[in-house]
Amino acid sequence: MTTHLSRADVATDAAARYAKQLVAHLGRKIPFTTHGATSTVTVEGTTLGITTEDTTLTLTVTGTDPAAVARGEHALGSHLERSGARRGLTVTWARTTIDTAAVSNGQGAPR
Repeated sequence: MTTHLSRADVATDAAARYAKQLVAHLGRKIPFTTHGATSTVTVEGTTLGITTEDTTLTLTVTGTDPAAVARGEHALGSHLERSGARRGLTVTWARTTIDTAAVSNGQGAPR
């Protein structure tokens, strides 16, 4: 089985504020769970994550269905870009894959 991991690190001095906006907006339809600086939700077997640091907002999407991962990227990325348009926020995703069967056998590594 292949797991798709997608990550976007967005530089901003207002990471916590944008994370709060994303969770509040998207959380109206799907409940997020928040632990410390990370909020997550699982939809269609795909996990979406929002993590804040001082000057970085990290968005992650992980799942086995590439189409569902793409939908998660779009949901997080488009909402952040709209709310951060005045500050020129852009989201650029980097996707890797892991063959989870090979990893469990000690053979796999992210591609």
